[in-house]
Amino acid sequence: MSNDRGASFFEITFSFLIGSAAGFILGVLFAPASGTETRKKIGETAVKTGEKAKESYEKIAKEAERGMKIVKEKTSEGLDTLKEFAERKQEGIFKKKDEAPKEEEGKR
Repeated sequence: MSNDRGASFFEITFSFLIGSAAGFILGVLFAPASGTETRKKIGETAVKTGEKAKESYEKIAKEAERGMKIVKEKTSEGLDTLKEFAERKQEGIFKKKDEAPKEEEGKR
């Protein structure tokens, strides 16, 4: 794939979120409401947004933790397999060394 395909998904999503937030703030600021009501709406929205961000963070953290656990297990399995393979190869090499002199003696 080429890098000149335009904006990435992350860039588009981030731009959309920034635009949405700016639109909301401008809408609240220009709405026919008193300053007290406007500040209250902005405060409530900020609290809701903070809660959603916290929930999203916790969800992502749990998924990352689960992913790391899987990676750790798979890595351990891979290392065990490599260790077993190396031990079998080492045993095979020693067996060949032990058998080699016997074969030479039989040829004499």
